[in-house]
Amino acid sequence: MDYNTESIGTIAQQVAQAFQAAVVAHQQAGGPALTIAEVETGLRQFLRQVGLQSLSQFLSTGAGTPVAEIACPCGGRLHYQRRREATVTSVFGRLHYERAYYAGCGCGRGRAPLDEQYGLQPGAVTSGLAALLSLGGIEFGFEESRVWLHPFLLFDVSENTIRSETQKLGALQVEREQVLCDQSQDETYLQARLRETQPIPPRLYGSVDAAKVRIEPRAKAGKQPEKHEDWRDMKVGCWYEAEPVSPAQRSTRQRDKYDRDQSVWRATHMRYYCDMIEADAFGKLLWGTGCVAQADRVAELVFVCDGAAWIWNLIEFYYPHALQIVDWYHAADRLKRVALAAWAAPAEREAWLEAVTTDLWEDRVTDVIRACEPFAARLSEAQEAVTYFTHNAQRMHYAQYRQAGYLTPAPTAQQVRVGSGTIESGCKQIVTQRLKQPGAQWEVSGAVQTAKARAVWLSGDWDALCARRAALPLAA
Repeated sequence: MDYNTESIGTIAQQVAQAFQAAVVAHQQAGGPALTIAEVETGLRQFLRQVGLQSLSQFLSTGAGTPVAEIACPCGGRLHYQRRREATVTSVFGRLHYERAYYAGCGCGRGRAPLDEQYGLQPGAVTSGLAALLSLGGIEFGFEESRVWLHPFLLFDVSENTIRSETQKLGALQVEREQVLCDQSQDETYLQARLRETQPIPPRLYGSVDAAKVRIEPRAKAGKQPEKHEDWRDMKVGCWYEAEPVSPAQRSTRQRDKYDRDQSVWRATHMRYYCDMIEADAFGKLLWGTGCVAQADRVAELVFVCDGAAWIWNLIEFYYPHALQIVDWYHAADRLKRVALAAWAAPAEREAWLEAVTTDLWEDRVTDVIRACEPFAARLSEAQEAVTYFTHNAQRMHYAQYRQAGYLTPAPTAQQVRVGSGTIESGCKQIVTQRLKQPGAQWEVSGAVQTAKARAVWLSGDWDALCARRAALPLAA
């Protein structure tokens, strides 16, 4: 919205005069001299009260003169009753307003057109406040969010309200993703997409991983609490593109990588999705979100993941023509495990690890397997490594990947690695940082909804999700 600069100036002058009068009264009453921080906080409190009353008056007078009757959704007619008071909690705090209320239809239902116009639900929070509360809810524990939000809002909101609003947004994302999954199974929809003219990236990356979340069901009313806890996989996926890092933006590690490889790339346009479901069901989400990301239409689709069989099985099924790359870090980590188990002397261990890591880096996977085989009979780490590299050999042509300009990691842990770092970062930000906070207790639905809301924020689609929240129809 545009605002009249002259009007703002006039109102600002009136606010300044009123606030100055309050400061003078404070000083005359013997109060201590105010710091600039106290002045700022006092002015914010003053403006909050102004906003509260302004919004109340705006809502109370914004509907104009009531008409005698309006249509009822059932097809009948509703008759004007009176101006009825309602209460909501807004970004300015709890406010009261009056609006025209209609009833008298045979169906027994009533309507308040103003509530419908602005998506207000008496007794609840406004969509504007819901978006702010949810930002706290996806970043901190709900109780911590309540404390954290107070200095910004300058009024208290309960922990349960923050939880409720955060998970409502997550539930909306659940609904949206179900629509995407349904559409992606509709042949008519898929054919219509072929006529779309929106830009398609020449190369798109995809990654999938999982992280454990503790599920500890809460006791139901009148029942004893359940004694067990369960660790469940939160599966996380990401679609992303890549762009070169300009010389001015390169870190010290990236400059070292450029000197070695003559290229430095970074992930961009990350779009995350997640759920706590079985692999087959997650595959539908992989396909549905992929259709939105144009994964089925790009000239080149590249998956960078770890060696989990369930991940590659889904990729083989839904995207059989995609290039499959095992993340370098996971592959190199297998060799570190073998080295630690096989060699007690540091010098021998490091010499073996350097040689075998170089073989892996230069596409000599067969030599890597041969180097692990002598230890396989007595070391489970070596046996697992032999199996791992044998099954994934065709996904480990790292020299070819570097030459083709794919997002590739550096050959040592001391250098920059990219690989599947994008999805590892997603798991860390969605699961570890939020769902694994100290003392966190989750039911499946709450964990999923909170995680999905956070994934939307990390994907840069927060405003669109909040807009869907604002457009929700009122409860009947």
